[in-house]
Amino acid sequence: MSTPGSRSTSVLPALALFLACASAPSCGSIYYSTMESFGIEKRHILVDRVEEAQVAQQAAKDQFRTTLDRFKELTGAQGGDLEETYRRLVYDYESCEKRAARVSDRIDAIEDVGVDMFDEWREEIAEMRNEKSKAESERLLADTDERFETMHQAMRRAEMKMAPVLRAFKDQVLSLKHHLNAKMIAELQDTVVEIEGDVGTLIADMEASIAEAEVFIEGMSAH
Repeated sequence: MSTPGSRSTSVLPALALFLACASAPSCGSIYYSTMESFGIEKRHILVDRVEEAQVAQQAAKDQFRTTLDRFKELTGAQGGDLEETYRRLVYDYESCEKRAARVSDRIDAIEDVGVDMFDEWREEIAEMRNEKSKAESERLLADTDERFETMHQAMRRAEMKMAPVLRAFKDQVLSLKHHLNAKMIAELQDTVVEIEGDVGTLIADMEASIAEAEVFIEGMSAH
């Protein structure tokens, strides 16, 4: 006979397993079957993850811009203001790292569910016997796959631009840590100009990626 608290305790392992699968997109069968029992198909999960990636990219773009602005503040800071600006810069740089990692995680999650959805789609087409319906499904698959790849490649291009910018930021953070004095600040101005160009390119690529994601979401909604 179960005690009042035994039932809630017994469901904890199952809940933990489901949450683990939800946070690890590669754990497909249990996660997908559970979501499908609530009427949530792979296409819904894919659209949700694309939207989450949009949000992550927007946040990363804003953070990179904020960190660049912090570098610019350093060129005019003196004395105690310099120390405070440096501390804020370290915080902003670390935030950039976290935002960049989140973007990569979101893109990985999109890849996982995208592969699973398209694999399932192809398997279902192989089971179809009506040639007309099969041809239409193949056309829809090809069209959706092409739009997915366009969006996916745009996201990966933007992701690749983050690493060199982060390295440049880190180099300057470490340089400031080792040479925190007024004489060194003037030398940062040329570096800021160089980084500013890289950040501008990164932001343009992220905006293009976000726009591609929006096109993909609208296309998915149309089917």
